[in-house]
Amino acid sequence: MCRLSLAMIVKNEEKHIARCLDSVRGIVDEIIVVDTGSTDKTKELAMSYGASVYDFEWIDDFSAARNFSIEKSTGDWNLFLDADEYITNDCRDIIRRFINNNQAIGKIACTNYFYDGDELHKRISHISRLAPKSVFFEGRIHEQLCSDLPRINVDVQVSHDGYLKEGKSDRNLPILYSELESDPKNPYILYQIASTLFASKKHAEADQYFRAFYECAPILANYRYTGIVSYLYNIIALKKFEEGLQIIANEKDRLSGFPDFHFVCGIFYMELVLSDVGRYIKYLPLIEQEYLMCLEIGETDVFDSVVGTGSYCAAYNLAAYYEVSGNTAKALQYYEMSHKWGYEKASQRLAVLKPTIR
Repeated sequence: MCRLSLAMIVKNEEKHIARCLDSVRGIVDEIIVVDTGSTDKTKELAMSYGASVYDFEWIDDFSAARNFSIEKSTGDWNLFLDADEYITNDCRDIIRRFINNNQAIGKIACTNYFYDGDELHKRISHISRLAPKSVFFEGRIHEQLCSDLPRINVDVQVSHDGYLKEGKSDRNLPILYSELESDPKNPYILYQIASTLFASKKHAEADQYFRAFYECAPILANYRYTGIVSYLYNIIALKKFEEGLQIIANEKDRLSGFPDFHFVCGIFYMELVLSDVGRYIKYLPLIEQEYLMCLEIGETDVFDSVVGTGSYCAAYNLAAYYEVSGNTAKALQYYEMSHKWGYEKASQRLAVLKPTIR
């Protein structure tokens, strides 16, 4: 019977660590916590859960800290969680079957919460977090498990609200820039810099890194798809519509099965037409087509995706398109669809529209 260790690196996480450690009760055989300089009660809280706590001098290298936690663990397998993550499903037996019957890397489903304006959204990503003791990390930041072992999705559901905190970009960017200096055409680092700047709404700064990423990212890289979607959102923010048209033309066949791609295309075509109706009116029908394609594909657990792009958000945007176009019957149909998925904005729109129908 394989033993499983939880291996964590932490700093000043007294507000979150108990929630994380509560979620692994009965799942792991030991808890390893590597502290990189906490000045609050993080270490004391971890020890109260029976964790073995080790100090590690921070050297701007996440892999070094992660690998130190692996060296300190005594299990046959390691589960890697951050303090602001926590398991949300009953997965003890699922994990045990996986580690006792596979020689592979386990990819867990992580729900990341983030704000778009004042609206809370969720992105589900499948990330490699369950590995045999012999597997270590590489990369100073956005570190990855380095192994030729196959990667298999495991039904472990984790929530992560760390993106709701401020200051991560201030911490991450200097390390990313330093990494890029030593490897100027590394597509993954370019992607991470672009994404970090984009998340901070520094669209003009992000643009050059998105362009460089797009030029050199391998076609089959698992981060390429999400990078292209973010690139298109950045293009919309900068109103570089001709550039966006070219990217969509390049990628429409390759990314045809991704709901997030069709969703951003729907937004792109709307903004394109509004920017110059006379010039771009021919693209108007594509708004409807893209959102219908989102609904045809539906929500996906095959690719990383923002929840709603294959369901309630797509239905809502399609309803708004019909409403503006004067097709009230279809608008109501798709607002109702979005409402049934529990989308509050659709419910609010229905409350406005329904009293006007006679």
